[in-house]
Amino acid sequence: MNIEKTCAIIKPDAVASGFTGPIIALIENSGFVIKHMEKKQLSTAEAEGFYEVHKARFFFRELVDFMTSGPCVIMVLERQDAVAAWRDLMGATNPAEARLGTLRNLFGADVGKNATHGSDSAENAAGETAYFFPRD
Repeated sequence: MNIEKTCAIIKPDAVASGFTGPIIALIENSGFVIKHMEKKQLSTAEAEGFYEVHKARFFFRELVDFMTSGPCVIMVLERQDAVAAWRDLMGATNPAEARLGTLRNLFGADVGKNATHGSDSAENAAGETAYFFPRD
């Protein structure tokens, strides 16, 4: 059994739309254990640091502005194959292409305001988890 942890974020668009509760319910109903959870307003420095891998990309400033536009919910999720399972539950980045019943299909508005973030590998999950929860 491969028990993993992954970083998950309910983005400001979903929090502002009142989707936090339904998203958390789907997370728990999908077999995840929420090990840590914090609702917080990211500072510009925190968002820039978290998304530093995208610093040279054209969308970096827009992403930072969006992620600092309101509170988000940051979580560490745990379960068997957590990284892949969380990415499957989130669905495709573009909600219009996301499989029915996925979080982005249900709660995302567009490719930028797509309700959730998730780590894309075990290595990135470890770094992203440590970024927000250094004692984990």
